[in-house]
Amino acid sequence: MTSPTPRIRSAIATGVAVAATGIVLATTRFRRDLEQQKVILNETLPVHSAWWRDNAKRPGELLYVAIGDSAAQGIGASSPNKSYVGVLADHVRLATGRTVRVVNLSVSGATVALAVRDQLPRFDNLKPDLITVAIGANDIAQWNPAAFETGIRSVFDALPPHALVADLPCFHLPHNEIKVAVANEIIRRIAAEHKLTVVPLHATTKRAGLRSILTHVAKDLFHPNDRGYRSWAEAFLPSMSADIAQRFSAVSHTSTEAD
Repeated sequence: MTSPTPRIRSAIATGVAVAATGIVLATTRFRRDLEQQKVILNETLPVHSAWWRDNAKRPGELLYVAIGDSAAQGIGASSPNKSYVGVLADHVRLATGRTVRVVNLSVSGATVALAVRDQLPRFDNLKPDLITVAIGANDIAQWNPAAFETGIRSVFDALPPHALVADLPCFHLPHNEIKVAVANEIIRRIAAEHKLTVVPLHATTKRAGLRSILTHVAKDLFHPNDRGYRSWAEAFLPSMSADIAQRFSAVSHTSTEAD
């Protein structure tokens, strides 16, 4: 086999250089677009927070309280009420035939420690009929198992028995999933001590697979989109539906007998 001529070698080298340049440009463009999407979503933080504060002023026969982070706020959704909290609130209204007041205590960027500091003092003044807790995903970035366990124990200590607590969602990336496995063991163990129901958020989000990055995630490639939040709500729905049927149908039946 003859060696390539200098002209062919030059053409090959040029082709490789062009391809490499294209990859660099595409990667740079992707990173720039991703950063832009993060900026856009960051601008929605005060908008969503204000929406939930205004929504909390609306009266309701049942009180639903959510403790959490940006996922409870609905960052990445087309509107705040498309978060899993909004989807669950709509389900409660339909399932019970009652009006529902939603107090969303969540704060975007909250860790477990920040939830203890900022959300639990506000929670102490409420007497919710329904409670969901999904907190801890932001702890994975600066992972400290001991601090996480201390914080989770403080959160769970403040909850009544009917609270629904979620384990952490699936991150799909192996180096994060190792940490998530430890975090979820802590959540399940402490929840068992408090006899709290753990909803399978990790299993639900894992079932969607890696393709969910394209179908269930917002353009910042971190927060869920509308479809992703419906998946989060699906993790809660079986336990929430059972809780509603057990507690609120019984209340309705007792009231009817008393009349």
